[in-house]
Amino acid sequence: MRPADIEALVAPGRPALRGNLLLTALKKPDLPTNATHGAVRRVSLDGGEAAWTHGPRDSAPAISPDGRWVAFLRAGEGQGADGCPQLHVMPADGGEARRLTSLALGAGEPVWAPDSRRIAFTARVPEAGRYGTPDADGETPEPAAEAPRRITRMDYRIDDVGFLRDRMQRLFVLDTVEPGELEPLTAGGFDAAHPAWTPDGTRVVFTAPPEWGAAESDHRDICAIPAEGGEPEVVVRGAGYSERPAFGADGTLFYFGQSFEDHHEASPTGLHAATPEFGAGPVKARRLTDAETVDCEAAAGPPAPRGDDVLVAVRNRGAVELRAVAADAVEAPLADLAVVYAEQAAVRSFTLDGPVLAAVIATPSTSGEVVLLGDDGPKVLTDYSKPLRDKGIRPMLELETTAPDGYPVHGWLVLPEGEGPHPVLRVVHGGPFTQQEWALFDEAQVYASAGYAVVVGNPRGSAGYGQAHGHAITHGFGTVDVDDVLALLDKALERPDLDASRVGIMGGSYGGFMTSWLAAHHGERFKAAWSERAVNAWDSMVGSSDIGYFFVDAYIGSSPEVQRDRSPLSYAAQIKIPFAVVHSEQDWRCPLEQAERMFVALRRAGAPAEMLLFPGEGHELSRSGRPRHRIQRFEAILEWWSRHL
Repeated sequence: MRPADIEALVAPGRPALRGNLLLTALKKPDLPTNATHGAVRRVSLDGGEAAWTHGPRDSAPAISPDGRWVAFLRAGEGQGADGCPQLHVMPADGGEARRLTSLALGAGEPVWAPDSRRIAFTARVPEAGRYGTPDADGETPEPAAEAPRRITRMDYRIDDVGFLRDRMQRLFVLDTVEPGELEPLTAGGFDAAHPAWTPDGTRVVFTAPPEWGAAESDHRDICAIPAEGGEPEVVVRGAGYSERPAFGADGTLFYFGQSFEDHHEASPTGLHAATPEFGAGPVKARRLTDAETVDCEAAAGPPAPRGDDVLVAVRNRGAVELRAVAADAVEAPLADLAVVYAEQAAVRSFTLDGPVLAAVIATPSTSGEVVLLGDDGPKVLTDYSKPLRDKGIRPMLELETTAPDGYPVHGWLVLPEGEGPHPVLRVVHGGPFTQQEWALFDEAQVYASAGYAVVVGNPRGSAGYGQAHGHAITHGFGTVDVDDVLALLDKALERPDLDASRVGIMGGSYGGFMTSWLAAHHGERFKAAWSERAVNAWDSMVGSSDIGYFFVDAYIGSSPEVQRDRSPLSYAAQIKIPFAVVHSEQDWRCPLEQAERMFVALRRAGAPAEMLLFPGEGHELSRSGRPRHRIQRFEAILEWWSRHL
């Protein structure tokens, strides 16, 4: 896989299924337009697929319960509302799409009501005179000429979105037959998210911060509001973050929740259930899954009630599995959850219609295919990854070893072609509470195609290996996680076809922290370092990062002395190897000052350091940045390692 081959990285979105109509929205980088192209495709249950819409930026298909209509989002090429995703609807048997919204900042994913007529969705509503909207005088100022923002809270912005308080996310219900004037159901003081209809169609439940956003909080409650409008109410008060509510046929509400009672970060996501009593105040939920062994992957979609059980995606040792949780379970461990699909693969999303179950599944050789999961085993319906496989995908070789304290360490090696000995790249993932997966990883494939052996894995602090594993580096960054990173590298270097004298260290975000830390404390192990979108100084991270005001206390602590002790910046003078500081100018998760401070400290200490800055990009550059920047980034990485390895 070469850098320009990111155009072949086709990503199917969460499928929509009703009867024999199966739809998915494909996303792929498009180099000529330097944007991401999107179109809805119809997938045959017998295998194969065809165009349903032609884009250029269509997404989020949803089929009405009666199977007659398809709602989806379409964004045009223009500026303003025309260039934002707007809600459209079209007949399920084909025909012209009808546009239903013209919102200044676009609409969110559609959720059909049981009557197949109304749709709930969320949308950000801007203050007058901001984001291309007219002000009180009827003028539309340019962004740089907008009025100053008065900021009174710490949760005023977030990476990859921008400022929040002047464009809060509101809940809407739209009648597709008689659209009428669109008015938000929720107030403008808080973000409403994850709408879902009650089975009788009289209410919409959603998530919202406590006390309707009266103060900063990353807790979220499950709330409800009449579909015709009225006062919202809290129906389930969560112990932390609640998301993706879904109703069973009997009115039981299932949702995912993280508890912050014992640990604010690295909290596994569990399945919860409650029976709301509308108008009677919040009810107590029960946790269906065990906190130590079960970590649900909420990004794969909401819980899917199915008779006496509920389907959920679960992270487990680099895989994302599909498991069934008994609806009456009480803190059931992973071993007690029935296996629906558990392979060396990652379930990206899934949907259920009666007995028919469809999923998007990524494997070490595919970026995602639509798969039918039935009693006869998985049936792959699409072949979107064929162009990549034709170029050659290198296999993932599993590695297992132990750290110096005897703790098990798990990861993979992606080998280039040829006999070697090959130069080696130790790539550390971000998070830290996420996992390297049994799935095609474009970075490892690009580096392996260029001749490098790539070592990846899940050190302590990662997700997918139990709660204790994730909590192991709380107030301990740069301790046992370092041991695990190096132990996995040592295991790989036992191979005679790897060259232990030519090893590079690299990573982004938390992986950038680890790169900086290892370059300072174990620099003799590496020829050079590539540290990207890194945390280098915890003291300034507290005030400059969108999440710094709570993340740093949770993971590092509030002591200035401890923050300095755990900051790679404090040890910059110890770094002697060539060091690349790489950052995006609009990164608000690990802000640009983290790179600037590190670069200046390295240069002042005489280290051979360089800095590479990407304009117009945020923290997610490597995954969802502009296609040309993603290619330029790959080319810069390969040029760097060609010089130093």
